[in-house]
Amino acid sequence: MSLSQGVRVKVPASTANLGPGFDTLGMALSLYSWIELKPADRTEFHLYGDEMKGVPVDKSNLIYKVAQMVFDEAGESVPELEISMYSDIPLARGLGSSASAIVGALFAANALIGSPLSEAKLFDMATALEKHPDNVGASLFGGIITAVWDGKHADYIRIDPPARLGTVVVIPDFHLATSKAREALPAQVNLADAVYNISRSSLMTAALSAGRLDLVRAAMQDRIHQPYRAPLVPGMPRILAEAPDQGALGVALSGAGPTIIAFVDRDDRRVDDLKAYLVKAMEAEGISASCFCLDPAAEGVRTMDDINNRSFLDMIRGEVTA
Repeated sequence: MSLSQGVRVKVPASTANLGPGFDTLGMALSLYSWIELKPADRTEFHLYGDEMKGVPVDKSNLIYKVAQMVFDEAGESVPELEISMYSDIPLARGLGSSASAIVGALFAANALIGSPLSEAKLFDMATALEKHPDNVGASLFGGIITAVWDGKHADYIRIDPPARLGTVVVIPDFHLATSKAREALPAQVNLADAVYNISRSSLMTAALSAGRLDLVRAAMQDRIHQPYRAPLVPGMPRILAEAPDQGALGVALSGAGPTIIAFVDRDDRRVDDLKAYLVKAMEAEGISASCFCLDPAAEGVRTMDDINNRSFLDMIRGEVTA
């Protein structure tokens, strides 16, 4: 085994579904987590940032458990690790925090032992853990991902984000567990709703591939998950209906929510007005929220080259303030 002295990775957040593409479409976003793994005499954790509060600091930690899955799959043994992590990705908000942790841990652990596992294998492992390929695919490969999962293997196509595509996210100040959001969904959908979503998911994929931002509004509609989740996110029905007239190309629940994401044209001067509208719409429901612009992230998870030159915290300070 070629065991590295340590590996440091940077992994992007993600948004899933993009409206109609339930468990199928995802896009990486310019919000990040950083993970460092080092072999150690005993396992210890250094977790930084507000989003790390309450995260386990023993071997039940997700990063540790996922890393061990990689070692087992590769037939290697690295039982003790020094794990450092900093994240700007809010937990349980629909921005792929668990997917980014899974992808970062898989990628870093694989690199630590000389990268014996292919990216395709890592994608299958990540999807098996997350149960759907959209978020993990976006964090792994970057850009826009359309993917399918048969229970054992995931196939995907990556699409470069259109040059003028930007996003505005409004993040309510409350958590929404994915499990709770899934419990709100019906066991069956009718044929008309299925056709409605299939047609729009197809249009969304084609529109993003062709850079046809003018079709996003028509393509970003959904009938199979957002109507059922709306009661969990006050203000959501109003925002879905009104935001396209406030400067959004289209608007959708980000993943399981409660974050709502608006696609925008970078060149549109109404972006600031849209941000103000989104915050006011939440405030009208008695909910405080943060709102900011995120770019599509063309690059997925990657290793950081300066692990021997800067400490983890020094690197984080440089990255976050860059």
